[in-house]
Amino acid sequence: MKTNLLLVALLLFAFVSCHRNAKTTEAQVKEAEAALFNDDMSANAEAVASAIETFSKYAEDNPKAANAPEYLFKAVEVSINTHQDAKQSIELVEKLVSDYPEYDKNPVALFMLASFVYEDQKQEYDKARETYRRIMDNYPDSPFAKDAAIAMKQVGMTPEQLIEMFESRE
Repeated sequence: MKTNLLLVALLLFAFVSCHRNAKTTEAQVKEAEAALFNDDMSANAEAVASAIETFSKYAEDNPKAANAPEYLFKAVEVSINTHQDAKQSIELVEKLVSDYPEYDKNPVALFMLASFVYEDQKQEYDKARETYRRIMDNYPDSPFAKDAAIAMKQVGMTPEQLIEMFESRE
């Protein structure tokens, strides 16, 4: 009886260990993508957290895969666009930029971080300006560098102030 219990415990431990160390596969990513949207193309709220986890875990498990930065960027997009935890969004963008410094969508990720997270969600205008400045400094040839320069001047302005500014230019 004790031998059987010991054997069951060892098998259970081996099973859990294997699953814990299993790499996230592209099939799992595709499954998470498919579950992310409802038939009417609205976000499936129940699948959002799981999709973010799957996308970011794929990049973590397969850092040298050609599609790893693309899946990490998808995690960023889903996190920011569904207004998930701002801290998580910040961490995902910073991981993308640090792990894949040459990735062509880094300026987009940073712009989303500055405008949607720092400005809109957190009202941390200094952080937004710093992030816009990073885009301008690190990606000067990106179309987002020009957008960042414009956005930097408008950080924290109310809609009324923006209207007034545009009307004064006419």
